[in-house]
Amino acid sequence: MFDLIIMLSRYLFLFYIILFLWQAVVYVAYEQGGYLGSPSRAVSIQKGVIVWLHVTAFLILSYEPEMMLLDFKALSTGVAGLVFLLAAMVLLDKFYYEGCPLVWTGMLFLLDVSMIMLQRLDPALALRQLMWMSIGIAIMLFIPFILRLIPRFEAFELVYIIAAYGLILTTLLFGTAKYGSVNWLKIGPITFQPSEIVKFLFIFYLASVFRKRVELKQLLITGGLSAGIVLLLVLQKDLGGALIFFMTYMVMLYIATSNELLFFAGMGAASVAATLAYHLFSHVRVRVAAWKNPWSDVDGGGYQIVNSLFAITTWGLLGSGLTKGMPKSIPVVESDFIFAAICEEMGTLFGMGMVCLYIMLFFRGILIVIRCQRRYYSLLAAGVTTMFAFQAFLIIGGVIKLIPLTGVTLPFVSYGGSSVLVSIMMLGLLQWVNVYCEQHDMNYQNSLSQNQNETEWDGDDFHE
Repeated sequence: MFDLIIMLSRYLFLFYIILFLWQAVVYVAYEQGGYLGSPSRAVSIQKGVIVWLHVTAFLILSYEPEMMLLDFKALSTGVAGLVFLLAAMVLLDKFYYEGCPLVWTGMLFLLDVSMIMLQRLDPALALRQLMWMSIGIAIMLFIPFILRLIPRFEAFELVYIIAAYGLILTTLLFGTAKYGSVNWLKIGPITFQPSEIVKFLFIFYLASVFRKRVELKQLLITGGLSAGIVLLLVLQKDLGGALIFFMTYMVMLYIATSNELLFFAGMGAASVAATLAYHLFSHVRVRVAAWKNPWSDVDGGGYQIVNSLFAITTWGLLGSGLTKGMPKSIPVVESDFIFAAICEEMGTLFGMGMVCLYIMLFFRGILIVIRCQRRYYSLLAAGVTTMFAFQAFLIIGGVIKLIPLTGVTLPFVSYGGSSVLVSIMMLGLLQWVNVYCEQHDMNYQNSLSQNQNETEWDGDDFHE
């Protein structure tokens, strides 16, 4: 009987994500002048879908069919996760009431999927992830207050880049190796990735530099410093991080200069650098070989990607059903390959829905960039959106063998304290830019309108 419930739950999970995405379409249609339904009701339905997804999944994960009892540890984790989701919905609406609700619901849906899959893989990891999620939300709520207290934080470009280099060099000198990359720093019982914190600093640095007219000297200095960070990440064997930082720099450079020649020259230089890295670093050659033909070394370099492909394709479009797959057969499944585990048990169609969700978040970020009339804040939003979108593309593309695997985390879903913290805070920064620009641009437009009305009144008075 329980197996039948699990089989039926596959259709329920697919229904949840389709309904969630459709409500996003309803909201966007209203923004564009169409009407498929009430936007506020659409957001409410999305929140309800998140709750029902959580309840359905944790009831399945908590049930022990052999004993016909509920596992109270799993159930307590589910209750704690539900409290977190409900509290986050209330607090985010209160602190960012003028922000884009689709960004929040999309983030919470992905965080919920993370809790579900980590509970399936390792309940201890699910509890730790829930703790980091709670800390991330708490920090994010204070972002508006912190940024308000700092006068002209765009003027601290030197502080940002010095701090970024300090963290990267500290990791290179005193870091510990994990999964082949020396990009972890251990302080007592806490292990974290400084490169995640550097993402924030790097975006603030580039936005601070590019907010002004970019002269040749400034361009050379900024390009050299950015290339230095990328090179240090390559030396740490953090290829995914290096690619993310490079693409963020190129996109922000293009937005600031609108110079196609610079952009294509940078991409050409990156191609040359990638070729050199292939010949200089053996781990690069191993990953490229595993991407080209993982079957030639199934027991070695191709083991992960082969198991990932089996997990994604074996059970078809609807998956094996939650708890019925074998996701633990994939090494590092909780971080690098969690997308494969999701596709295996919740279905490839559910995985495709998650890709659509990431695309939705990307386009909402682009909309914030376009709508913001202030150059500095628009660049901040562009940096966050680019970094977030390219990271999701890198890991999903690597897991499905579209591109060579680079070993970055899937935003909001993969296990990792520093990753989930920074992902949440970056989305909080994006929403803060959205709220700030809407408030100040509206005030600016109102003042222009008022000045125009006064001018027209004075003109009429003079004419009389």
